[in-house]
Amino acid sequence: MTSHELRSQLASLTTEAFRPELSDIDRLSTLDIARLMNGEDAAVPTAVAAQLPRIAAAIDAVAERMANGGRLIYAGAGTAGRLGVLDASECPPTFNTDPGQVVGLIAGGPTAMVTSVEGAEDSGELARQDLDALKLAPADTVVGISASGRTPYAIGAVEHARALGALTVGLSCNADSALAAAAEHGIEVVVGPELITGSTRLKAGTAQKLVLNMLSTITMIRLGKTYGNLMVDVRASNDKLRARSRRIVSLATGASDAEIEKALTESGGEVKNAILALLTGVDGPTAARLLEESGGHLRAALAHAPR
Repeated sequence: MTSHELRSQLASLTTEAFRPELSDIDRLSTLDIARLMNGEDAAVPTAVAAQLPRIAAAIDAVAERMANGGRLIYAGAGTAGRLGVLDASECPPTFNTDPGQVVGLIAGGPTAMVTSVEGAEDSGELARQDLDALKLAPADTVVGISASGRTPYAIGAVEHARALGALTVGLSCNADSALAAAAEHGIEVVVGPELITGSTRLKAGTAQKLVLNMLSTITMIRLGKTYGNLMVDVRASNDKLRARSRRIVSLATGASDAEIEKALTESGGEVKNAILALLTGVDGPTAARLLEESGGHLRAALAHAPR
């Protein structure tokens, strides 16, 4: 694509549109600029709401794949790639997922998390190589993320994944995007032109963050990683999380501190097992067996436990 063609393409994108009414923004007071930004941000949840049926359909499809051993893989460049890596990195401590179960790929590799890697986003072939390195399988899901919906790295990832039989989702912030068209599940959260022309780390980035939160969180709820709104699969890897584990068991059972300590010790720190043991009176091995037979779903294990 020539420079002229690229400029013409960008000029046609809502996320790149120029807003002449904001051309004097640098002359406003700091408080007025902050009010403008806050007003812009307030419109993002409404744009996300318009896509909820598509988001929900994608989540159900992702959860079905993951329940059968598939992985959730995000692929993007720049801000979009960083948001995917961020969401993936938060799944192990929050939901006790294996590090390889939710993966974030960013064009240019780990270096691109903190430094711009010039040209990386323009390579669909690089995306294919990154997915091949993960040994992508049909049970996996690839979510391409791109505010413009035209980023070659994100489109290349989705196209390659679809050719291999994996589930594909395209998340963009422009209507009729090439990324959404390439994916089985297209999600286009149109937030409109940015406060600073083309700075898609603003509203578009916020919209992508909100959708990624939904994709991972609701998928994990569907997989039984929560009990009600409690993170019963939390990994107690530091003092804060160990304290949170005890609080979660307390909220779920109403047991005394001594009972909670005993149950967590006997379950090796597994919150689900401790809750099941405290609520039903079964021993540690029985709790572990019931949870395994229930696919890790605490509600199902409780329903099948002897009373």
